[in-house]
Amino acid sequence: MSASSAPSLRVLCVIPPMTQLNTPYPSTAYLTGFLRSRGVAAVQEDLALALVLRLFSGEGLRAIRACIADLPKQQRTPRVQAFEREFERYLATVEPAVAFLQGRDPSIAHRIAGRNFLPEGPRFAPLAAYVDDEGGDPLAWAFGALGVTDRARHFATLYLDDVADVLREAVDARFEFVRYAESLAQSQASFNPLAQALAAPENLVDRTLRELTLDAVARHAPQVVLVSTPFPGNVYGAFRIAQAIKAHDPAIVTVLGGGFVNTELRELAEPRVFDYFDYVALDDGERPLLALLDHLQGGRPREKLVRTFLRDDGVVRYIDAGEPDIPFAEVGTPTWDGLPLDRYLSLLDMLNPMHRLWSDARWNKLTVAHGCYWKKCSFCDVSLDYISRYDAVAAVTLVDRIETIIAETGQTGFHFVDEAAPPKALAALAAELQKRNRAISWWGNIRFEKSFTPELCHRLADSGCIAVSGGLEVASDRLLKLMQKGVSVEQVARVTQAFTEAGILVHAYLMYGFPTQTVQDTVDALEYVRQLFAAGCIQSGFFHRFACTVHSPVGQHPEQFGVRLKPLPQVTFAKNDVGFVDPSGVDHDALGVALNKALYNYMHGLGLDQDVRSWFSGRVPRTTVPRHCIERALRQ
Repeated sequence: MSASSAPSLRVLCVIPPMTQLNTPYPSTAYLTGFLRSRGVAAVQEDLALALVLRLFSGEGLRAIRACIADLPKQQRTPRVQAFEREFERYLATVEPAVAFLQGRDPSIAHRIAGRNFLPEGPRFAPLAAYVDDEGGDPLAWAFGALGVTDRARHFATLYLDDVADVLREAVDARFEFVRYAESLAQSQASFNPLAQALAAPENLVDRTLRELTLDAVARHAPQVVLVSTPFPGNVYGAFRIAQAIKAHDPAIVTVLGGGFVNTELRELAEPRVFDYFDYVALDDGERPLLALLDHLQGGRPREKLVRTFLRDDGVVRYIDAGEPDIPFAEVGTPTWDGLPLDRYLSLLDMLNPMHRLWSDARWNKLTVAHGCYWKKCSFCDVSLDYISRYDAVAAVTLVDRIETIIAETGQTGFHFVDEAAPPKALAALAAELQKRNRAISWWGNIRFEKSFTPELCHRLADSGCIAVSGGLEVASDRLLKLMQKGVSVEQVARVTQAFTEAGILVHAYLMYGFPTQTVQDTVDALEYVRQLFAAGCIQSGFFHRFACTVHSPVGQHPEQFGVRLKPLPQVTFAKNDVGFVDPSGVDHDALGVALNKALYNYMHGLGLDQDVRSWFSGRVPRTTVPRHCIERALRQ
């Protein structure tokens, strides 16, 4: 039988733990949709969600208690002991709480909101900070008199966090809802830590994941399994999945890909990786997978693979026949067929209305354009394909995809996951949605550039835009110029005000520890942020510590940024973050504590009149930013 007439290989795409609980990570939806458009029999499974639902059930809690029983008493932390004492209450409430967060049992909200139903562990302690002087409702400011459902969702989220803490302390210290065993993979030059973890006896989490993996294999009988690993926090889970498959049936071909691979495994030289995976593919998966499936069916020799690592006689080889990528207009429409859309959990871990979008509600994730139209920021991996290769589609095509997804899922909420959605493309999207009289809700990432005029912001709001996020990074014109952000603090103020006045929530990505950033820069940046919150320009933000990566302009040309890179060890596995020496000698870790404390309060409307120096534990200089700088910028 010729390759062209051979039956299609059965392909299973899986999401390993952990990514997020409110909506499926979109990589398998993209790959499944594309492969089906090319006649491949492709299906998908979210093993991350399946793992959480199995562990956070009556059966799962009994298994956790069995693990606790095997612990010596001196190893049972106060949190674990409290769980044991309240076990029957946890057992009675875990499935109702999960069903409520899935939207399947809304009436239980009244019992959860009453604070007498769920057992309350340490995660509930911060609620005491909101009690007012008269001893009234501690959360009235956030939910008002009628916010029963949101109040209950917040309490149920805290409850799950309490149980997760018990799981972490009694079963697996690496367990987290998002960053599971992240340290085993992130910028790990050697495969040894991961190899040791994979060789260790299985714990409850490992056993559960193995059982779920083999269940999926039994249901779908795949010949090829694609494991998508977007983050370091799901690499361990990915390898455990492949380990289970290879032990069950070595003939099943396993393939590793995703954002982590594209960023950190570009120089992969570790043969042991291929004890688990037959192939490792780089960058967009469509073209490499077509080439690989063609090869597996005898249609092309191995030397014609595309951007693919494999092991040959014990040595890692990289093969790239150089075929062009599939144009973004031809990758097809993502499909969520096969994923249990009614089983995802709408969490409410942060009371800030903008911040909650990342964990609350199920969003159809879609991309407006491939890559970044700006691709200049000096801290960003602009040399990598997912940033550097900008490829847009017509608004007609984009809205066609939107309508196809709505017809499949029945849901009209979209999260555009671009690096930075282009203003022209968003304007065209708004016009096409209006032309078709199509109502959706959407949010996504942008650059705070002057193209977002008040008029355009109102048009975007009319099209369904409810929120935007964008990088302010360090609120310092000197550092923004060094970063090549292409914006100024005053411009950011005017753009964010335009969004806010259009009724669109604004989240700012913030950074500290950038090369040559001084203590004065940090204090001044926090003052700018305070004024932006006080003026109502932004409603949410997140400070992250700058990390130099080998694929960024800073990592490739450190001398242009006044720093010196520290030598890396010999790398055979992951390579991304690289240490550097900054002659300024600032203790950014200590400053970061103050920045995050201030920001947390600002997001809750607190401390906006305080001198920013009050957030720092040590002495810091007075800000040089005029107190009404942002107000004046907005009046101009």
